[in-house]
Amino acid sequence: MLDIFNDDAFSVTTLSLALRDAKPRPSRLGDMGLFAVKSVNTLSVAIERIGDILQLVAPTPRGGPGETRDMPKRTIENISIPHFQRDWSVMADEVQGVRAFGSETALETVAGKVAEKIGVNVDDLDLTDEYSRLGAVQGIITYKGGETLNLFTKFGVSEPSETDFDLDNANPTDGILRRKCVAVIRQVRKAVGGLSFGYVHAFCGDNFFDDLLQHPEVRETYKGWPEAMILRDSYVGKNRAENPIFEFGGIVWENYGAIEDSGDGALMGIGTDAARFVPVGLNGLFQTYHAPADYEETVNTMGLKTYAKQWPMPNGKGRNGETQRNVLHICTRPGALLRAKRS
Repeated sequence: MLDIFNDDAFSVTTLSLALRDAKPRPSRLGDMGLFAVKSVNTLSVAIERIGDILQLVAPTPRGGPGETRDMPKRTIENISIPHFQRDWSVMADEVQGVRAFGSETALETVAGKVAEKIGVNVDDLDLTDEYSRLGAVQGIITYKGGETLNLFTKFGVSEPSETDFDLDNANPTDGILRRKCVAVIRQVRKAVGGLSFGYVHAFCGDNFFDDLLQHPEVRETYKGWPEAMILRDSYVGKNRAENPIFEFGGIVWENYGAIEDSGDGALMGIGTDAARFVPVGLNGLFQTYHAPADYEETVNTMGLKTYAKQWPMPNGKGRNGETQRNVLHICTRPGALLRAKRS
């Protein structure tokens, strides 16, 4: 009966392509489209940097020599693409009731059992992806087991200092909050070398967001306008998600409070008294790279998002299987990742 696994429906290619077409699990950072996705056929990526300084060109006499610019030195950073793998199995007893080998019903039933095994592990891989993206928007990616990728260190830039928004001040100076917002936008613009971007997005912890929403400047801004719904619903603008969100001071503020989403104690979200700022719409700022799996069939091929494979157990009692991703999520300009605290 287990010869059914020799059907093409259970090949590496078919299983992996089926996973690629599967509906993605909810993931806010992934759904925003912040990360540009690229497939590579290598196990690492090389990020080349040629400085960050823009210069004006001075006018020179027509027919005469022009000015010569000193070109900045190129630097290349190689970053390995992490390998994430989950193993699973289908025992002979689990498909004992399947009808005769070769029937479509048998194929569908066994395929459903395999899909069930794979699906549980894909959920965990999706969670791992979102956790890595969350690290990338903060500049330090932490993997299960404690290994980290510090993008500030990797690219040789200093982590920007934390801005105190002083949100627990009972008598704030009039206009001070908007002034802090403008300062953040200016600092982001400076960090990206004056390159154009769409807007600044802030991911906020629960206390930071609640105090910001109750700040006198925010309330006075929306009172008397149709947008006063923000004071009730915590929402203004086109960037609505499942999280409370609104716009103020030229920044989109989103409550992405930390919750424990896995049994490993990993916190998905931003610390309760903190906020993280990212420029949205800057080409190449956030990148996702998919590398090929470590199979004979996939050597030197362009990487897919997810791979799955199955093979017989040596004792004939079932099938072993695995589901894997080889993926790297990074920010190429970590100096543009600003942060703030509530008080």
